[in-house]
Amino acid sequence: MHPGRSRSVPRRESADAAAEDAALDGVPAPAGTRSSADASGSTGAPDLARRYGRTPARRRRDRSILVGGAIAFAAVLVSWVVWAGLDGNTPLVQATDLGHELLDTRAVEVTWRLSVPSGNATACVVQAFNEDFTVVGWKVVEIPASDRPLRTFTETVRTAQEANTGLISTCWLR
Repeated sequence: MHPGRSRSVPRRESADAAAEDAALDGVPAPAGTRSSADASGSTGAPDLARRYGRTPARRRRDRSILVGGAIAFAAVLVSWVVWAGLDGNTPLVQATDLGHELLDTRAVEVTWRLSVPSGNATACVVQAFNEDFTVVGWKVVEIPASDRPLRTFTETVRTAQEANTGLISTCWLR
């Protein structure tokens, strides 16, 4: 720019901005504002809506994408519920702690009840904990299949430190 020359930029009046915003939203312009209807005799709302992507076709497309996404989400959710929640083919294995006895500073005896469907071999993890609840000994116990679904077991676990308690950790089918 050359010294002494000034460039004039037309100022937008806030009334013009309000009229344009109203035209974009498809509502009548507030009273006392100028709109493009003043100059050309038409409102200009369809032109502005098309310019900024607010057309009926766009709204229909957005709505159909939203509905399609909701249907896909619902299908995945229902499939997961059926797969994870309603599949009852896996036999139930339950182990319940009945007690423990500290034999000496390096061994604990744990007693538990095992409930498993008849004819299934099982394995269980028995753990010994110290007073800080740190595992100081553990043992995997393999239990053969039986005709009785409810059985009681007692197992001795050797420890690296003095144990405070002994518990059954988990059981699974073999």
